[in-house]
Amino acid sequence: MSDHQSAYIIVGAAGGIGSDLCRRLTAAGNRVMMVGRNEEKLSALAEELGQPYAAGDATDWDRLAEIADQAIEQFGNLDGAANLAGSILLKPAHLTSKEELLDVINQNLVTAFGVVRTIAPRLKKNGGGSLVLMSSGGAAIGLTSHEAIAAAKAGVVAMARAAAATYGAGGVRINTVAPGLVQTELTARVWKNERSAEASRAMHPLGRLGEPGDIASLIAWLLSPEQSWITGQDIAVDGGLSSIKSATR
Repeated sequence: MSDHQSAYIIVGAAGGIGSDLCRRLTAAGNRVMMVGRNEEKLSALAEELGQPYAAGDATDWDRLAEIADQAIEQFGNLDGAANLAGSILLKPAHLTSKEELLDVINQNLVTAFGVVRTIAPRLKKNGGGSLVLMSSGGAAIGLTSHEAIAAAKAGVVAMARAAAATYGAGGVRINTVAPGLVQTELTARVWKNERSAEASRAMHPLGRLGEPGDIASLIAWLLSPEQSWITGQDIAVDGGLSSIKSATR
């Protein structure tokens, strides 16, 4: 167990999973620097939780470095970070423009790389810590019209494993979490349409879509210093989507 109050940076804190995660971490007595692009939502969450926030785009690595140093100065220590920034694009390859592909890579892979590049050396200097990045069930199995997001998220998984090897000797653990379809604002176009929601539920053997808390609870667990022997893993939280083929209901 850690002998001090743990402190974390959560990128994408204002989203469905991010806000749930921040609530869990603060309820457990941790301190959180909440980062994101939506200052209005961040401000409201900061007021609710009594935690600081910093507006910034995670594709801007210089800004990430400023925020990381600000968090360390404010908290006196840093124990980990999670990157929940991302986007989703569901299109077959032949209908995806180069600009769309690059945007998906920027929002998902570049943000994750930036968090590792920025936070891992600072954690190493501080004696170690935990980084959690978001992959996707769509990176583990082939899903229709997931070419761009699968490419970006598979890149996150491979990069995280390499970084786990690079920074492991410094006590820095790096893991990824691979959700199925989770009911957040980002995926609302899918689950708010009853026909596509039903099709999605049928793809998940447990017969339901994910809730933000399903993912946030695992991220909080991986961030905890108690999980000090887990690194380089891509953990599926997807209702069985990527590993089970159930009989037709």
